[in-house]
Formats: sequence, C-alpha cells, structure tokens
Amino acid sequence: MSLSVVIVGGLHADARKAAVARLLAEVPGSVVLHHDLATAAAGTVVRTIRDATGLVSAGEAPLVNDCACCALREDLVPELRRLADAGDTRLAVVELWDSVEPKAMAEVVVAGGLTVTGVITAVDPALVLPCLGNGDDLADGGLAAAATDQRTVADTFARQLEYAPVLAVTDSEEADEEDRELLAQLHPTARQVVIGHGDLAVAALAGFDVEAAAAAQHPACALLPAEADAHGVSTLVWHRSRPFHPERLYAALEDLTCAAARSRGRFWLADKPDTLLHWDAAGGALCVESAGPWLASLPDAAWDMVPPVRRAAAALDWHPEHGDCCQHLVFTSPGLDRDGLAHLLESCLLTDAEYAAGRAAWKRLPPAFDTLLEV
Repeated sequence: MSLSVVIVGGLHADARKAAVARLLAEVPGSVVLHHDLATAAAGTVVRTIRDATGLVSAGEAPLVNDCACCALREDLVPELRRLADAGDTRLAVVELWDSVEPKAMAEVVVAGGLTVTGVITAVDPALVLPCLGNGDDLADGGLAAAATDQRTVADTFARQLEYAPVLAVTDSEEADEEDRELLAQLHPTARQVVIGHGDLAVAALAGFDVEAAAAAQHPACALLPAEADAHGVSTLVWHRSRPFHPERLYAALEDLTCAAARSRGRFWLADKPDTLLHWDAAGGALCVESAGPWLASLPDAAWDMVPPVRRAAAALDWHPEHGDCCQHLVFTSPGLDRDGLAHLLESCLLTDAEYAAGRAAWKRLPPAFDTLLEV
C-alpha cells in the first residue's frame, strides 16, 4: 500500500481538529501525526501519532538550533518514511501546529521523496476578519515557532489561507454572509469543503503540485483575486502601466495599508525601475521586499533560465514600451472605499511631466523606500 500524505494546517485550532477527525473517520487505514510546538520552551517537541481509535504512539524530538520548526522538519520525514515502509497506512494526515505554515512543510515532505496528495487549511469563517486584523506578534500569544520568530497573526494566517488549494470550512453559527463572502474573495480559486457536509477525503487525495503552488504565491506570477463586490465585501484590482513616485507612495503607505483587511501584489517604483517589488499587507502592517528584476530588465539570454510560468505571467502584462513593468495590486475588505482608494493610488503615480522625463530622471528621485528595503 503506497502512502499518501495530506497536510492540514491553520490558526483556527478547533476547525483544524474537526477537519483531521473527519479525515480519520472517512479514510480507513489513516493516521494523524502532530508535533506540539507548545512544549518547545522545555527543550523538546512532542510528537503523537493517532488513528481513529486514539493514541498509537508518542515521542519527543529535541530542538534543533533552538528552533521548534526545525525539529519538526528533522523528525517529520523519518516518521513518514517509517509509516510508508510498514505498508499498512493508506493516508498520513500531518496536522500542523497552529502557526506552522503549510508551504514549508509540503516542500520538506516532497523533498523527502514522499507524495503529498493534498494541502488543506481549516477555517472558521467567523474568525477570518479578526485574524486578518490582528497585527500582534505570534510571540505575544505563545504562538511563535522559534525564539527569532517575528511573524504576526495576520500575515501568518493570510499565508496559511492563500497557499492551500482546499479550505475545510466549519459550519459556524457565528459566521454571516459577509464572513463567508470575505473568505470567498480572499481565495476565490480554493475548493471549499464544509466539514461534515462534504467529502473531505476526496479533496485530500486529489493530488498536489508543490512547484505550481509555490508559483501561485510568487509575486511575479501570483494568482491574485479578481474584481468582486457582494454582501458588503469588495475586491479592487488596480492595474496601471506607469511607475509610482517613491516619495508620494511612501507618504501614502499608512492610508493604503489600513484601507483593506488584506492587500497584495507587485508594484513598480520610478527610482528602482528594474526591480519588481512585492506588496504584502495584513493586520495594518505592510511588508515590502524586492522580488528580483522585471523580465523586461533581463538580457534575452537570461530568459531561458526563467520558469515558463513566470514568462507566461509576464506575457499577460506585457507593454510595448516597458514590458512587464506594472502596478498590479489587489485590495480585499468589507466596507472598502473603492473610489477613495483608487484615487489615492492614482495620486502616487508619476505625473505626465515626470513620466516624460524618462528613466535617467526617475532614478534621481529621492529613494524613499531604501529603509524599508534595507538597501
């Protein structure tokens, strides 16, 4: 019997446990592996393996470099290989601890020569907006995966949600239409399975492509949400072919970051015209980082080294004058002021006169983003 691995994660612990219990009930010969990082302060990570009847085994994995997540990585693949070699387990459900992100674990499992057939994030729709609005550090809530973990609740939840192709959703009595609409707009391509009312096992065994999932999150070719407006929730897709003035955009950052529960995408700064910049905001905090060069800035010979999915994404945005350089930002939120937001974004672009001055002049503009980019 070949072993299939499904990864189930999410900060919504009750929803996650319900999804895992459902998988154990639906798939005969399945077990769940869980590494409890809450014990890391004591120097170890506790590993448990359960089946539908209860606890099968328990053990400890020592910390690696004071990092609980590292201990999880070191211990997980050998345990999965042991289950695969024994040959009597059909499905291994890897239940991630609260703040562990599925992307890293899926890549670790696949690199270990095992087959990931599904990645699921469990969600309570009533908790989506509170989580996206929570700018607290994970450490403040005892959710940090390492002493150096500086992530926030909001950005961690956003990545957990957006990476998984399947969402296991609780039938929450506290959730209303706005909550469900927000979830749908944040990840419109996800397959939603209501826990207890859908066949979660089918989704868990449907197949998963690690490379495609990574590409769907990469700033250069991310599969971003589309325009939408329903049940009080809006998604604004803002696409322009002119660079931002660095000082005007920097001055507007606080207003832009707080305008939506979630915003992300790629953008183009006039003083750094060759650099594709990543915009990632949640919980009232913004992360800006370089994602390498725009394809238009690369010599032709370098294009062969660029993944096909990146070239395809660039082709969709290609402009006869400046190639794939563009603004592609997406804002999703209840009560979104679409007109006000669009007006603010437009005001940050180069004026006609500034644009006509050309790239040499753009590069001489004040480098307002150097502190954010740690240049």
